[in-house]
Parts: sequence; structure tokens; C-alpha cells
Amino acid sequence: MTCTGLTDEGKGIVQWQGKQLEVEHLLPGETAEITVSTSGRHVQAELKRVITSSKDRVQPPCAYYYECGGCQLQHMNDQAQEGFKQQIIDNLMKPFGKPEPIVTMDHPYDYRNKSHTTFGLNKDRQIIGGLYAQNSHQLIAMDRCLIHDPKADAIWQTIKDMMKSFKMQPYNEDTGRGFLRHVLVKVGKVSGEIMVVLVVASPIFKGKNNFVKALRKAHPEISTILMNVNNRKTSMVLGDQEQVLFGKGTITDTLCGMKFDISAKSFYQINPVQTEKLYTKAIEMAQLTGEETVIDAYCGIGTIGLIASQKAGKVIGVELNKDAVRDAIRNSKRNGVKNARFYQGDSGEFMTDMAARGEKADVVIMDPPRSGSDEAFLSSVVKLKPERIVYVSCNPVTQVRDMEYLVKNGYEVKGIQPVDMFPQTVHVENVVELVLK
Repeated sequence: MTCTGLTDEGKGIVQWQGKQLEVEHLLPGETAEITVSTSGRHVQAELKRVITSSKDRVQPPCAYYYECGGCQLQHMNDQAQEGFKQQIIDNLMKPFGKPEPIVTMDHPYDYRNKSHTTFGLNKDRQIIGGLYAQNSHQLIAMDRCLIHDPKADAIWQTIKDMMKSFKMQPYNEDTGRGFLRHVLVKVGKVSGEIMVVLVVASPIFKGKNNFVKALRKAHPEISTILMNVNNRKTSMVLGDQEQVLFGKGTITDTLCGMKFDISAKSFYQINPVQTEKLYTKAIEMAQLTGEETVIDAYCGIGTIGLIASQKAGKVIGVELNKDAVRDAIRNSKRNGVKNARFYQGDSGEFMTDMAARGEKADVVIMDPPRSGSDEAFLSSVVKLKPERIVYVSCNPVTQVRDMEYLVKNGYEVKGIQPVDMFPQTVHVENVVELVLK
């Protein structure tokens, strides 16, 4: 069979008995041997071997690539990945204008400043650590993930090796037995500070002090160690109970010249090199002169709002998560920012109340979750009538839906800039400038 194109998930498209099938790891123009299996109406196609290869095909550098599924594009060279992501944005944004060329990354590996590893037992009852295969709970034993920070992988490897001597059992989700569920590592890419979070099933940690001492001896670069207790049967990584075992419990990093405190639970963009490029573009689109009132909706720990405060008259950050708001206020003080205020609450309700009081905002910067915004939020933006909206999105599909609403209600698109925040994966970030007609 011959591949005729790619889906937005990076899967090859082939025709079979009048049906269009999706085949993982197949590239346009390639001919391949494919196994087709049917179960009722469900038809599945699997790549057996490539007969004629595309010039875009490369040998994936990761030994676990075909097992893991966390990355989907490592079999494509950098230019092909860039073209694939550009095409996604060009197709989605066609009704609104021509996007700029995608902003790529010079070194598209080792970029994740946050990683979490799971532990288990193999068939020989030996402790293994690694990642779950995509859409499954099958643990893949690995020693390195090429998009993780290498220091993070070295630390969890040491922890895995220490577990036997400390009689520490990996947690078993099926039986509810065992102690260590995950290890979360956060790395300050600029500061070099490192946080290690031991996610455990019980607060009773025998030999805790000796374990911390041994881990710090092996990795003196660790700045802080926490124990997070998660005793629920859940796929959520972190529980509610937390204890600092060493250090101050947070790390600091610098983004666009500003320092941010990062806690175990706080959201912080995982690729700071590309985040700087993304935020610089977003603030450029906001066209700030030092007079404007800016609303940072979904503000998180205040990153984009605080960076915008350097060029704005006043910044108002709104966020539902109270821990994130506390972090944003602390980050504001740390950077000596006097023209930003952060509020806990629903951004849509906050802007509706502002409009009802006759208050104005010149710019709204919005960076919603993957599901995008709901109509209640978008209608509150329209009521407030800011001159300019800067919409940062990690899911351009839901961004298009929201843009359609804003365009129908008096806005026009002035700029579209895709950014490759997650190299080797199908995900692409996009920032759009909308202006009130």
C-alpha cells in the first residue's frame, strides 16, 4: 500500500477496500507492507515493513520510540516535522489569514524541565522504572527519555537503584500494595536548581532521613526534596498531603528576565527556551505602550502577566486555582512588580462584573487549557470589549472554534504565529492577535 498523506496525529493515510486507514509511523509517498485486522466494524492497520522509504525518514534516536508512544514524530527529520506542524496550522487557520513560519527549536531534545517516572516489578520481580506506553498502563522499563532533562533521568535511576537496599517496594495499582508510586523531578533550566518529589502511598517512610542523605550524596545538585502522599486509587500523580524533607520546598527559575518560584503543584511551561519565544511574540502582539490595562485570564503562577507588566500600565491576573494565585502574588513581590494584581476566581465572571461596573480593559491575554474556552468566558470578553485579544493556545483545534465566536462578535484576526513547544511530538502551540473592528 502507498501512503497518501498524514493525519493531524502524524499517522500515515492509506486506502483499503474503499476505506481510509491510519497507519502509525508511515510517511507520505512510502509504499509498505501493512497488516489489516477487522473486528466488527472496527478496522485496524499496522505497519509491518517499509518497502520504499521517504527522504524524510530517519532512524529514531530513542531506543524506546516504537514501544512508548510519548513521542510520535521521531521517525521524521527536523524539516519534515517543521513542515508537518506548519501544515496543521495553515489548514486550521485558513479562514482567518496566513500564519507566519513556525518558530522551531535549535536543539529539539532534553527540553522538558519536568518529568515523572513510575516504578514497578518485571516478570523476574526486579524493580524497573520508566514511563507508561501511551493510552495504557503497561510500564516500559527505560533508562533515558531523550526529551527529558538528562539530570532528571540520572536522579530517578539512582532512586531506582537505592530502592532495594532501603527495602522500598514500588506501588502496585491493582493490589494497592507497595510504597513508591512516582518520582517527579523539576529542573530550573537557568538557575540549575532541582526539585525531587517522592510520590508515596503512605506517610510512614522508614529510613527517611538516611534515604535523603544517600540521595543527596549521590546528587549534590538537588536543591530540595519533598514527600507527597497519594493514597487514592487514581491516575492523578500528586496527592494533597506534602512534606518537605530537605531544602525550602520550592525552586526558582528565570523566564524573560523575571524570577519565578515553582512548587511541586504549580504549572510552569515545560519548555522554557520556546516559552520565551512564545511569550515575546504574545507581548509583541499586545502592542503595549505603558498605558494599557491588561487582563491575564487563566494566569496560573503569573508568568505571562508579570512579563507583560514591564510594558503595561496595569495588569490584572485572574485564576481559579488558589495555590497558583498565591504563587503569582509571591512571584510579583519577588520581582518587585508594583502594577500587577492577582485575584482568585472565574475569569469570565470577573470580566462580566468589570463590564457591568463600566470598567475597561485594553488587552486580554488568554491561555486556556486544551479544551479551550467556553461560551460564557468568550461572551464576557466580548462584553468587556478590549481593543486587542492575544490568544495563546496549546490546542489549535479548540482555538479555531473560539476564534470563530470572537470574529462573529466584532473581532478580526491580525496575526497568527505557531511555535514548536513540544518537538518530537504532534503538539503545536499557536498565538493569535485579534483586534476589535
